[in-house]
This record gives sequence, structure tokens and C-alpha cells, in this order.
Amino acid sequence: MRIHKIAAIGGDGIGPEVIAAGLQVLDACARREGGFALDVTDFDWGSDYYRKHGVMMPQDGTDRLRRFDAIYFGAVGAPDIPDHITLWGLRLAICQPLDQYANVRPTRILPGIVSPLRNVSGPEIDWVIVRENSEGEYAGVGGRVHKGLPEEVATDVAMFTRAGVTRIMRFAFELARSRPRKLLTVVTKSNAQRHGMVMWDDIAAEVARNYPDVTWDKMLVDAMTMRMTLRPETLDTIVATNLHADILSDLAAALAGSLGIAPTANLNPERHTPSMFEPIHGSAFDITGKGIANPIGTFWTGVMMLDHLGEKAAAARLMKAIERVTADPNLHPPDLGGTATTRQVTDAVVRAIARENE
Repeated sequence: MRIHKIAAIGGDGIGPEVIAAGLQVLDACARREGGFALDVTDFDWGSDYYRKHGVMMPQDGTDRLRRFDAIYFGAVGAPDIPDHITLWGLRLAICQPLDQYANVRPTRILPGIVSPLRNVSGPEIDWVIVRENSEGEYAGVGGRVHKGLPEEVATDVAMFTRAGVTRIMRFAFELARSRPRKLLTVVTKSNAQRHGMVMWDDIAAEVARNYPDVTWDKMLVDAMTMRMTLRPETLDTIVATNLHADILSDLAAALAGSLGIAPTANLNPERHTPSMFEPIHGSAFDITGKGIANPIGTFWTGVMMLDHLGEKAAAARLMKAIERVTADPNLHPPDLGGTATTRQVTDAVVRAIARENE
């Protein structure tokens, strides 16, 4: 039997709730398939850990994660701790040292879910957003001097390297090539950011020459928001910088119905280090502990993790189970306009997995 070692980090807010639900569903998948099992190790890192120890995770945390096959991550962030401490202390402290440079965020309208866009019934939105995940606006380069004084200065430098841009462009073109439409849109802001983003454009054109079968175009990020809302059917695969894709993927999730259904994979495509899989909804402290968090994004994230681990049949089975459940309005949690609880949605997906005969 194949054994996959999984590091589970619930993190903050609703993170532990949805990760617990996700592990239950993944266990149901493993039992249904019979050919693999998940060896899960839980880590209590996050804001509670910070309050006790002054750090979000141990100093050797990243090294401890290297021995796993994948990381299943919930959320990070707390109202009483500055966001830059929580984010840089945990999520980015994992992504950057493990070189998870390709952040992949699929978006489509699942059965039974209604897009807020008029005249959009479902097939018009079927996108994958590729986010450069290692540098750009989140490179961490900059600083503050003369704090509190009138002459205080703060800088954040968007750092673009030829190596970093080239590898994410290649990844995006490869992904576009693997999809039926073979269509890629490169998001930029080179009209205003005339150094890093111009290099971004130049490298996109260079890489494109190796993919003559992929049709590609280029959009300024502000115009891209308009295209996503007014002409969603013209898009398929999208690649953007760390900041731009972060914003656009939240918009994409909202256009597909809710942030609660959106998955993410933080990939090291060469598999030199474990990849990390997380829903994008954040810690959502306003509903923490109420039992109403939408676990669908975590389940869909589990699909991506199973696929990455080579468990294709289990991934397909779980996706079908998710779609069966979302098709039933009685199983929609509050973010989708319903009254279903996390437990009800989770139990329904487990039952759907057990009934799936394909």
C-alpha cells in the first residue's frame, strides 16, 4: 500500500475546523480506493503558538516539513497580531524557503452555485490563475528608517529576477498547453512599472516562442479586472505577479460564487521540496467556532493534493463528490446563501464518496 506523509497545519481562525473536515474527507477517499493511506502529522503552529512562544512556528519548522510528501494548510491571521507578523511568520516562512514558486488557483462555477455575474451560467468561467509565488512584490526587500519622525521612510521593493520570471512563464505556458483551449493571458502593468514589469513582458515573449501551439495575449492588470467581469469567456489560463494574482484570484473566487469554495496549490514543480495545499478564504475570525465555515475550498484543495501525490482516481472521485453536494441547495453553507453547517457538508461529501462507483 502507498503511504503518503502529510503535514497538517490548521493555523488560525476557521483553519483548524476546515482542515479537520478535509482530513476526514481525505481519509474517506483513501478507504474507498484501498490502495493508499495518509500518514498525517498535526502541527499546532499559528497565532496561538505565537502567543506562547513569540514566534509563529519553531525555528527549525521549515526543515521539519521537508520530510513530508505534502503540506495541508488551513489559514493564518488573527485580529490581535499584526498581519505582517502572522503572514511572514508562517505561510511565507514555508513557501519561500521550500521554493514553492508556482501558486495555482483554479476557478470555475460548481454545480448548484450561482455566479453574481448576470448572463453567466457556468461554462463562461473555467480559469486557472498562476501566481508567481517567490519574489515580485512579496520578495520582502525594503525597510523603514527614522520611525516616528517626520522624515520617516518606508520602502518595499518589487524584486523580479530573470530566473524567477522565466520559470513561472514556462510553468504557465506548459499548463496552458495541457488545457483544451491552449490559451494564456499574461497580466502586466508595464505602462507604469517600467523596469521589472517590462522585463516580465520581454521574458513572456521570449518563452512564448517555444510554445507556438499556445495562443497568448497580454493585459494590464486594471483592464484585466474589467475583462474578468465583462468577458469571462475569453479567458482560460492566466499568469500574473505575486501581488496582481493575489488580488485577481480573490475576484475570480467571488465571481465563481464565494471565497469559501476556492482552492490553492503552492507548488515546487520539480518536487525538490514538498508542496503546500490551502484554501484561499483566510482565517475568517467572524465565524470561527460557529460551525458554519464552508469546507468546499478545503476539499477542492484536497483534490489538488491527491492529484499531486499521484492518486488520480481518488482525486477524480472526490471532485465528483464535491459537485454532487454543491448541486444540492440544501447543503449550501451561509456564504452560498444556505444554512448548512460544516458538519453537514462534510458528512454529505463522505457519503457521496462512499456511493461513487466509478
